[in-house]
Amino acid sequence: MDNCLFCKIIKKEIAAEIVLDTQDCLAFKDINPVAPHHYLVIPKTHFASITEIDAKISAALIEAIQELAKNFELKDFRTVLNTGVKAGQTVFHVHAHVIAGRRLEWPPG
Repeated sequence: MDNCLFCKIIKKEIAAEIVLDTQDCLAFKDINPVAPHHYLVIPKTHFASITEIDAKISAALIEAIQELAKNFELKDFRTVLNTGVKAGQTVFHVHAHVIAGRRLEWPPG
């Protein structure tokens, strides 16, 4: 997708601090972190919503989150997938926030 921020990161048109690169997914540090560990994990194929992705990409996304957690030795972390404007999604390319390194309350504030 031409105007998608995350697609531009995948194509290396926009710089990002990439921490994981798999066949199907990419993970990079969030530029506005809310915790010491705050990463975004995205599929390399553009999907605007989690409701659009297939089983292969769903599995790849979870596997990338697991690998990221292992690589950074994250034991206690939160994974967030915002879907839609009212849920807080601001970039319409599926992405999971992986957040760790601070106390995370439930429900989130």
